[in-house]
Amino acid sequence: MPFDSKAHTRFIGGSVIMLVSTKEMLQKAYEGHYAVGAFNVENLEFVMAAVRAAQAKHSPIILQTTPGTLKYANVDYFKAMVSVAAESVDVPVALHLDHGDTFERCVQAIRAGYTSVMIDGSHVDYQSNLALTTSVTKVAEPIGLPVEAELGKVGGKEDDGPLAADENPYTDPEQAAEFIAKTHCTSLAVGVGTIHGVYKGTPHIEQGVLKEIKAHTNVPLVLHGTSGVPDDQVAQAIQNGICKVNYATELRQVFTAGFMKYMEENPACFDPKKPFIPAQQAIFDVVASHMDNLGSTNKA
Repeated sequence: MPFDSKAHTRFIGGSVIMLVSTKEMLQKAYEGHYAVGAFNVENLEFVMAAVRAAQAKHSPIILQTTPGTLKYANVDYFKAMVSVAAESVDVPVALHLDHGDTFERCVQAIRAGYTSVMIDGSHVDYQSNLALTTSVTKVAEPIGLPVEAELGKVGGKEDDGPLAADENPYTDPEQAAEFIAKTHCTSLAVGVGTIHGVYKGTPHIEQGVLKEIKAHTNVPLVLHGTSGVPDDQVAQAIQNGICKVNYATELRQVFTAGFMKYMEENPACFDPKKPFIPAQQAIFDVVASHMDNLGSTNKA
């Protein structure tokens, strides 16, 4: 069975639902010099399309939800949907809380059965970030559940708005090493020039900064704000230490475009399942393409 041995399981009606820990998934990527795609899912159609792409590419996959998405449907809905999807394929599927905004949110996701969580303390000062991240790892570490943290600043709408003019967005390499040692986080999202949301102009990853961070750290590094970043820059970032790459905005854009195009061509349609078909296909195509670029194809 290709799933990692340290999988979270529970029994439903006599069948075993398996979701994989991101710790082993990312460690394999770290050692193999590729990255695993982490795709934000907004509803059932996102989940089905992304997992179908993972199966087609024989790639591991991380599905993740933000606090904003969890206001639409709670952790139990997403845990149930992703569990059913994982049962239908033979590739590793993980469920991750993206940009956990509070200790309580992380605990809620852990209790629901998420297989990893992110606590995002990048919006507070360094000492407060240390304390917030440590509060989560103290709960997660004894049960072997991985915790992603963020140091530095990835601007845009999934954080708290644009960066101030005098604010340094880049992760300090030496501070990153200290942060990891003190918090025991198992992966680290780093600020290397990307932003969340839609870019104005051509994105640019500071590869030199990333190399320095990699040289000072010993955990998988995570790239946020990747929608719209050229594939060649992402591929280079993977060679410089990135093991998890997040995609959100792009999926929302192509899904909505596919849905709207169908409705424009078929204005009398009142069955939502029909426009969902091209919308799902658009997500499938994007996810599959990214898996090729990330190097995770045939790594399941």
